[in-house]
This record gives sequence, C-alpha cells and structure tokens, in this order.
Amino acid sequence: MTEVKRINIDDPEVDMDMGQRLLYRGEPFTGEVEEYLGDARVSLETYVDGLPDGPSWEWYNDGTLRAEVTVRKGRAVGIARRWHQNGVLASERSFSEDNGMFLSSREWDEQGQPTEVWRKEDD
Repeated sequence: MTEVKRINIDDPEVDMDMGQRLLYRGEPFTGEVEEYLGDARVSLETYVDGLPDGPSWEWYNDGTLRAEVTVRKGRAVGIARRWHQNGVLASERSFSEDNGMFLSSREWDEQGQPTEVWRKEDD
C-alpha cells in the first residue's frame, strides 16, 4: 500500500501554475494538502495532478467540523455540507456525480430551522 503524501499549503515550495494547478517543488501535486491557523488544522484537501480531486474538509479553530465535500477534477460532486460553529447543519448542496452541475440547496439557521430551499428545475 502506498503512503499518501501530505504537505502544508504554507510550505514555501507550494505554488500555483497558470492553469490554477497546485504545484509542489515545481510539479503538479498528488496527495493531501493541510492548512493550519496557529496549531489548529483548518482544512484538509485531496489533490490529483494539481487539481482538487477527492474528499475535502474544513474545521473551525476549535476543531468543530465546518464543511465537507467531495471533488472530482476541481468540481464538487454529490452532497456538500456546511455546519454552523455550534455544530448545527447550516447548508446542504447537491451536485451531479457526472459533471458537478448544481442541483439543489437547503439552508438552516443556527437553531436548525429551515431558511431556504432551492432545486434546479428540469429542462
């Protein structure tokens, strides 16, 4: 089993090319990219050939999950979720599995009460 390479986004050897691909030591990066704010990890993203591709998470500074999404070749697919800092679900967005088309959205306030619902109309 191959060990997944993990780098810190603030590493001086991390860069972006003209095509907005993440580079590490001059090459498109494949692996996981962490971001820290002080000692707190605030994000972890998966990259393939310099593009976001795979699971991605964000956390608040206190470690509470802030967001999760799966990405393929830079586009969100499936269900993307965000949480309020108190842990209550804030939004859920649905994207098609094949091309990342935005399909629907639901949002809630910090008490969990629905505030918005949107769904793409069929063509």
